[in-house]
Amino acid sequence: MSKWLSLSVLAVALTASALAADRASGASGMPVGDGPEVCQAAVLRNGFSLLFVRREVAGPVTRLWLCADVGAGYVEIPSEQIVGVEPRESAVPRTAAVPASAPATTASGALPAAVPIANLIAGAASRNRIDPDFLASVVKAESGFNPGAVSPKGAQGLMQLMPRTAATLGVENAFDPAANVEAGTKYLSQLLDQYNGDVAKALAAYNAGPRRVEQYGGVPPYPETRDYVIRIIEDYNRKKLRQQADSTTAPADK
Repeated sequence: MSKWLSLSVLAVALTASALAADRASGASGMPVGDGPEVCQAAVLRNGFSLLFVRREVAGPVTRLWLCADVGAGYVEIPSEQIVGVEPRESAVPRTAAVPASAPATTASGALPAAVPIANLIAGAASRNRIDPDFLASVVKAESGFNPGAVSPKGAQGLMQLMPRTAATLGVENAFDPAANVEAGTKYLSQLLDQYNGDVAKALAAYNAGPRRVEQYGGVPPYPETRDYVIRIIEDYNRKKLRQQADSTTAPADK
């Protein structure tokens, strides 16, 4: 059975109950200039940081314009999630504004079809025989669809590639959304093959590394990794269950 087929029935074949038992409790244009832009890092409450050159506060939401070497456009996040700002220099000249590429999700948690990142996900998923809904759930868990996301451990971009992993996969700029998604999807596909389609093991290996999965014979007992696997499986299952419900309520063609 191909990865595509095995993942397409994940909603009825997988549950997260065993892992859950162990879960730990507890648009305006960018200014154009001749000089180098000064990037800063917005430190988020969840430990991630986003590189930005300008910010605008609108009530409870803050819009962060991304640095030119991270990605074009802006992202919007709740202001309360920003706990600090740190300096970070960038020698990349400012460029004229282009449409934002970091999307907001719909009420159902899915990416709008017209968003470029959604197109990148669909293309990479097709080339690697992975359900695009599943891949979107992974990207959502990894970076929240923010191409400039940087984790406390140094993972970068949409699929949070570590620099060494990115180099192994031939990625020169992990903040390039297309290169990041293509490489991350290729790596995820390799893990699915390695674990014979065992999605939980593949996700755990993507998060904690294959050595840890081998060490523990499955999903490692790390709260972060177990929560990560659960969130992706549950998010994917919700999308598939909604699709099934929509298909049964849709009027039949005459």
